[in-house]
Amino acid sequence: MRDSLCGLVGLGIALAMTCGTACATEGNKAMELKSSAFAQNADIPSLYTCEGSDQSPPLAWSGVPAGTKSLALIIDDPDAPDPAAPKMTWVHWVLYNLPPDATGFAAGKSRPSDLPPGTREGLNDWQREGYGGPCPPIGRHRYVHKLYALDAVLPVLRPATKAALEMAMQGHILAKGELVGYYKKKK
Repeated sequence: MRDSLCGLVGLGIALAMTCGTACATEGNKAMELKSSAFAQNADIPSLYTCEGSDQSPPLAWSGVPAGTKSLALIIDDPDAPDPAAPKMTWVHWVLYNLPPDATGFAAGKSRPSDLPPGTREGLNDWQREGYGGPCPPIGRHRYVHKLYALDAVLPVLRPATKAALEMAMQGHILAKGELVGYYKKKK
């Protein structure tokens, strides 16, 4: 009897783990996020940095799931200030409430008038809205571009920081896409 009970409990745990993995995979589908300026895990051209014109790179995405009400984009650098001893994540761009039918941005389209209607901007770590390109003080840094599909249009965030956006997105993320680029100053 005890062996049968242990066997049933073990089977139940195995089924729960399988269902949990399948449910987690289904609930967190991946979108594709890419740039025509750089490939995944490749170097970002200096045009899109403080050593160039500091314009936002072209971004395109696909695979936005049905039921998406808005999109959010966060670009940050988890290697600040020194990739050998990172101490913080530096935020470069925060956007939210992008319409779900948006499919990307052309290069340099980061002014409010260039963004799709309804899009809200948040503060980057220069304490201003808009895109701020890579400008690492030392070493080669990672720049993580994260796109989220949400099942809600978010309220106006005050202050509209990365932390406030991440908190507002909790429980609303349908899918995520990620693109990583690298940059090291030439000068």
